[in-house]
Amino acid sequence: MTSLFLSARSLKLTIICVWFGIFICLSQPWSLLQDYGAFAFLGVIGAIFANATGAGGGVVFMPFFNQLGFSVTTSVATSFAIQCCGMTAGALTWYAYFKQLKTVHLTEAQQWSVLPKVLMLVIPASLIGLWLVQLNSQSLEQLSDPDTLHLGFGVFSMGLSLGIITSVFWVKNQSCNTSLYSIDYVSLTIIGFIGGGITAWLSIGVGELIAVYLIVRRFNVTFAIAVAVIVSAFTVWAGVVYHLVVTGAVHWPVVLFAGAGAIIGGVLAKKLVLYFSPKNLKLFFAVWIFILGVTSLPF
Repeated sequence: MTSLFLSARSLKLTIICVWFGIFICLSQPWSLLQDYGAFAFLGVIGAIFANATGAGGGVVFMPFFNQLGFSVTTSVATSFAIQCCGMTAGALTWYAYFKQLKTVHLTEAQQWSVLPKVLMLVIPASLIGLWLVQLNSQSLEQLSDPDTLHLGFGVFSMGLSLGIITSVFWVKNQSCNTSLYSIDYVSLTIIGFIGGGITAWLSIGVGELIAVYLIVRRFNVTFAIAVAVIVSAFTVWAGVVYHLVVTGAVHWPVVLFAGAGAIIGGVLAKKLVLYFSPKNLKLFFAVWIFILGVTSLPF
């Protein structure tokens, strides 16, 4: 545990040093700080939400970028880049928690024992779904019409919020599932594939769908959130390559500050989940998602 703590602390210090190095080397860094510094707060909020519920930070970022008048491609690309920071920080934090469970909480460790199997099923399927949509540039351009994107985002967010609310009451007073069955192997692969495709379009999707499925299947709620975060981290890193190489639409000044905030939020999210009641936390965020979905509709 000590070595794990030291490695995590060293990683955080390295990230901080790299960020300050990039910031100082920029032309007119203090002007950028005045213009874009507030995005750090957006990154913190988005990453806390994403890593505390399993829903991607794009649920927060996309409506905000829409209000700023960003193009659809810039919104999606920038959301991917910010999530690379926040979801990675969250994934490392949750994985460290998983490793600690084996020596601290044996009962909960048993509920998390299928984590490697679930990740091996979902991550490859998600990446395939993501890349197939991104490589089919014609269909992606059609989906990237502003009204289509906002309608899809709004409907998906509203459906997600209802799914979260339903899952919370569905698992009430039921014991946690600790094993994967045949239906889970098939369902997780299919959901990962579909979720990856949705993520290519909206910058969110796979984590939300996987989290809701695992909760409905009576797996540990915290475990479901951790799986969603780790899968999302792999997916956004795979997806941002397309925007770096093909679209070049990432808005880097926003990423510089929102990404730094997202790293902080990704680390804090686990403490929030473990401190508050999972039921109350998920109900609160479900209502928030629903409101954001309604406000995103192109009406």
